[in-house]
Amino acid sequence: MTPQASGHLAMLTFSALVAGSFSLGSQVANEIAPAALNAARFAIAACIIGTVAAATGKLNRAALAAPWRYLVLGGLFGIYFVLMFHGLKTAPPVSAAAVFTLTPILSALFGWLLLRQVTTARMAAALAIGAAGALWVIFDADWQAARAFRIGPGEVIYFWGCVAHAAYTPMVRKLNRGEPAVVFTFGMLVAGCLLLTVYGWSDIRATQWTALPPIVWIGLFYVAIFASAATFVLLQFATLRLPSAKVMAYTYLTPSWVILWEIALGNGVPQGLVLIGIAMTVVALVMLLEQDGPDIKPSSARARNQP
Repeated sequence: MTPQASGHLAMLTFSALVAGSFSLGSQVANEIAPAALNAARFAIAACIIGTVAAATGKLNRAALAAPWRYLVLGGLFGIYFVLMFHGLKTAPPVSAAAVFTLTPILSALFGWLLLRQVTTARMAAALAIGAAGALWVIFDADWQAARAFRIGPGEVIYFWGCVAHAAYTPMVRKLNRGEPAVVFTFGMLVAGCLLLTVYGWSDIRATQWTALPPIVWIGLFYVAIFASAATFVLLQFATLRLPSAKVMAYTYLTPSWVILWEIALGNGVPQGLVLIGIAMTVVALVMLLEQDGPDIKPSSARARNQP
């Protein structure tokens, strides 16, 4: 399998795992403070990834070079998660999901600003088609629901979180110095955990951890293991092999994966017209796979160190 193909496979898995966090996260959002939840998810994920990195012998002194890099990356992801939950206090889920579909376009912009990655005409068309398809799925193929969309303070807060998420992708490529994805992820998780602990210390102390209902622990371990530890590795693995716009384009598949999760959980099947939006996201990904030029390949130093 080529580096580019493995990058696309990683992001396909990434989008499916992230979607699961929406279905489970909605059931625990009102049971625990956002800062406390995210500090705990980073801590658990850091323990898991750190164990894997140590067991595989990839965690060494060289990985500690320029630790400020991990603070930058951990800060960006911490900002995203904190602003997401703060935004969702007032923003309806549909509106917030619509804002999230701006992430791939923002990532393409940051890719150009930070790495001078150029978005081709075909890639731009694919991003547009993917965004339209994702919105069609999000609004459940209902034009009236789309027309009723209003931008409120919650949406604005979440938008800035999405800006941080979009900046994270090209920043990984810019700051990586040949460290394997699992090691780089561990550094980011530790830094993010420290920053979130400082930010949310009062919420962490106020949370009665032993009194939390079982669904909170189920949701916490899912977002920590699958929607954090695994997806962070997958994201960084793909970022070193694909342009930023392509990496974030896979977020367009998230609404479709959420539908499959909801069906699996027995929450019903969407109407047939929604399949049009799913088809559009698939078309967008096909266009990205059949791009005008070759994907950006890892440097020789990075390629030698990748898992």
